[in-house]
Amino acid sequence: MNLVDKILKAHLLSGELKTGTEIGISVDQTLTQDATGTMAYLQFEAMGIPKVRTKVSVSYVDHNTLQTSVENTDDHLYLQTVARKYGIYYSKPGNGICHQVHLERFAVPGQIMLGSDSHTPTCGGMGMIAIGAGGLNVAMAMAGAPFFMTMPEVVLVRLVGVPGPWVAAKDVILTLLQKLSVKGGTGKIFEYGGPGIKSFEVPDRSTMTNMGAELGATTSIFPSDEIVRKYMKHQRREKDWIGLGPDEDARYGEEIVLDLGGLEPMIARPSSPDNVCRVKDVSGTKVHQVCIGSCTNSSFRDLMTVATILKGKRVPSGMSLTISPGSRQVLELIGRNGALEDLIESGARVLEPACGPCIGMGQVPPSGGVSLRTFNRNFRGRCGTLDAEVYLASAETAAATALTGLITDPRELGKPVKIRSTGMIAIDDSFITPPAEEPEKVEVIKGPNIKELPRKERLVDSIEGEVLLKLEDNISTDHILPAGNQVLRYRSNIPAISRFTFMYEDKDFAKRAGEKKGGFIIGGSNYGQGSSREHAALAPMYLGIKAVIAKSFARIHRNNLINTGILPLVFADGSGYDLIDKGDRLRLQDVRAALAENRPITVLDVTKDDREFKVEHGCTEREAQIVLAGGLLNYQSQKMAGAQ
Repeated sequence: MNLVDKILKAHLLSGELKTGTEIGISVDQTLTQDATGTMAYLQFEAMGIPKVRTKVSVSYVDHNTLQTSVENTDDHLYLQTVARKYGIYYSKPGNGICHQVHLERFAVPGQIMLGSDSHTPTCGGMGMIAIGAGGLNVAMAMAGAPFFMTMPEVVLVRLVGVPGPWVAAKDVILTLLQKLSVKGGTGKIFEYGGPGIKSFEVPDRSTMTNMGAELGATTSIFPSDEIVRKYMKHQRREKDWIGLGPDEDARYGEEIVLDLGGLEPMIARPSSPDNVCRVKDVSGTKVHQVCIGSCTNSSFRDLMTVATILKGKRVPSGMSLTISPGSRQVLELIGRNGALEDLIESGARVLEPACGPCIGMGQVPPSGGVSLRTFNRNFRGRCGTLDAEVYLASAETAAATALTGLITDPRELGKPVKIRSTGMIAIDDSFITPPAEEPEKVEVIKGPNIKELPRKERLVDSIEGEVLLKLEDNISTDHILPAGNQVLRYRSNIPAISRFTFMYEDKDFAKRAGEKKGGFIIGGSNYGQGSSREHAALAPMYLGIKAVIAKSFARIHRNNLINTGILPLVFADGSGYDLIDKGDRLRLQDVRAALAENRPITVLDVTKDDREFKVEHGCTEREAQIVLAGGLLNYQSQKMAGAQ
């Protein structure tokens, strides 16, 4: 057996480990962050469960820690009190980015975690199956329900050889993105193996598993070996370590071999993580800003590498260099050993341990500016500036670029730096609040911005409406509902946040959707890639969107559409997309029967003389029942009522 099958088999509750079939698995741990967690906990409360039924559940505040408005502060108070009451650990603002902190303090090899953030696979670097999902799926897992998914194909990424000078883990995953694209991992889990994995410590491995999300993969994973054991020992959690790996004769659906010795420093050009080339191919490009951090490259190892490169040097006066430590632990470590001083003396601005610039919370580039970041996404507008050009690269490339003001191949720095391990760490978990010992005495505090969950009516048999928007390939959830300070403060208020739906694609979309009483969205391939934010489904549902018809969907967003009761439909043949225009009026016929009988749905384009075409829903029997009920909460309520 391969490693993925071993872990899934130990957690299998329904189905069989056969690629393409639906399975149900038990979940050991859950993770939320403040941008998605507020909604997840509102959904959990709606189920009436007195306490979470997982081994460990953690609520992090890391996305919007600025607390620039009462909406943010009220949400954080809600998250703190709801965690205390329902048996959830609470990581306070300033404690760090959820993925980095979870890796340090909670991740356990061989367990399964569900997180309401698409970069949850970060913990795969420690031999854990960690899957990003919508908040409602996470709420269901906290309630003890199985997590259902289509069994992915397991792909072996076999690493051989030894990386050359200045080649980092970021260059490995960028090379994979260059080869496979942002759609190349759809329906797959990437399992790393081969002798080359010994070249990478846990933070390096986690960089690769983190950005597996950019491939569209369900998750990515490394074996739990002596390198993982050493990391957990330094975190004083060695008792939680177990050795886990594939059998020698393990089988895989596909194998990709990467010769590490043949890799070079790589960079993703604007505005997609798979628009990758060699750093030297764009060397000399003027850069206004360098941002180092995010859940991808903010570990002690990353920041020590940067500090060592910058030690005794100064960045140019026109360069804005920011450092976002991944956790309070990382910040304390570089503070104690002098690296923080080296960073400050170089001219860097050190920010709070949080997501920050990665999700548009500060450090917005100037109009038409160029920003090089160690982050994982560079979608248009995600940084907060629509016409900015954002590049993604390793911490090594970022540091070299910060020194010159031009995109610079780190190999030009000469002899590569060497970073020592942290050794045993003095653990301070004072910023992590445990669940209350007497939860019945805890009052859950909800500010006035926290609104009741909207729900959709049960699906009707004939659906008619206007095509409100037609979009191209690779539309991300950032396109559908952006992040940033302007938007994130309304994360617990769907009526308010819905005003920002498609704000960069069509500023009048929300107003028009209201006037037309909803309608349809037409999308290209890989619709809904990127962040797991279910608000990108909840807001369109609130605005009356009845169905999204696309060439294909990203996994998490498709699940979120189903969970909110929106039909995710795929053109039965490629021609349908080209035949529909924005403004056309469509009619979907015999919808309920088509879902119940698992057959295509007929669509009539009323505007064009009832031209007919077919769409596939691709729903399992369980998914069909959820859509028919008007969403997962309605479906679950019906099940509970039936049981009673």
